[in-house]
Amino acid sequence: MAVHEFGHFSVAKLMGIRVNEFAIGMGPVLWKRRRGETEYTLRAVPMGGFCAMESEDEASGDPRAFTNAAPWKRALVLVAGAAMNFLVGLLMILLLYAGTKSFVEPVVVGFMDGFQAQGETGLMEGDRILEIDGERVYIYSDVSLLLDLSDGESVDLVVQRGGEKVFLNDLPLTLHEYTEDGQTVLRYGLYFKITDATIGMRLKEAWLNAVDFVRLVRISLTQLLTGKAGVRDMSGPIGIVDTLNDIGEESATVAEGLQNVLYIASLIAVNLAVMNLLPLPALDGGRIFLLVVTWLLEKILRRKIDPKYEGYIHAGGLILLLGLMAVVSFSDIAKIVSRFL
Repeated sequence: MAVHEFGHFSVAKLMGIRVNEFAIGMGPVLWKRRRGETEYTLRAVPMGGFCAMESEDEASGDPRAFTNAAPWKRALVLVAGAAMNFLVGLLMILLLYAGTKSFVEPVVVGFMDGFQAQGETGLMEGDRILEIDGERVYIYSDVSLLLDLSDGESVDLVVQRGGEKVFLNDLPLTLHEYTEDGQTVLRYGLYFKITDATIGMRLKEAWLNAVDFVRLVRISLTQLLTGKAGVRDMSGPIGIVDTLNDIGEESATVAEGLQNVLYIASLIAVNLAVMNLLPLPALDGGRIFLLVVTWLLEKILRRKIDPKYEGYIHAGGLILLLGLMAVVSFSDIAKIVSRFL
């Protein structure tokens, strides 16, 4: 959250908007220093932070107040927090890939013995899988993810074959028992291309992985709205810390543990970026949405709307958001306690 708030802070300064305080952490002030018009503080609770701009939800006579800035400037300030989260997530993925020697690409190079869905009307060696059931395949791990999300009977694929797109509908690509190294395993029966990790490949894979994280948020929200997932499947700060602890304990080495934690941290950073831009009150996305609505109404009514009304909407949204966080936190605690019962 401190990184998120730094995004707001840096762009607000760039846009000439007055910032009264930039804080890291919440609660009582442990340290503070004023430079120019802004007070920089370090607070006792090591969670989050805030960027207090002049008159964010009320009218002000200060020409440099947030509410008096041009709508496009306010929009940039609001987007900057999520953009910073996404950038940090991307940088963490790049750091994760720094020591990677090779990548697996979604290009078919062979089939396990007994694989049935091959040939001109099925998959062929050299096919690059582009889409599965209408969802784009960004990285290799998407193949298993999207196949797992299918109906378990057949899938619609789009592959690149010989420079052309080929559509393979109702392909029976499901989990089957195969023999591998003398053992019976459940697999989809495909072998994929391994490519050396050049600098360009690392940059490409990191970007595609970050974009893939964005799509994961959309899939998760869709499952929540359709009832395929519930509150018990959500995690708040308590659940996240518990998950990171489990990952660290289950890792074979310290290095592997750090890599796994870094991967989850990058996923959380991108997740926060996307969630914060949802058009819901109290979130930056909600503020941007109401900014656009207010701007349109002011154009139609030809008079300025008091920003306090927007403040009321965000206050109500914040109460609901805090209530949801409390429910999710209670669910996290219940899941932890249930493991010991």
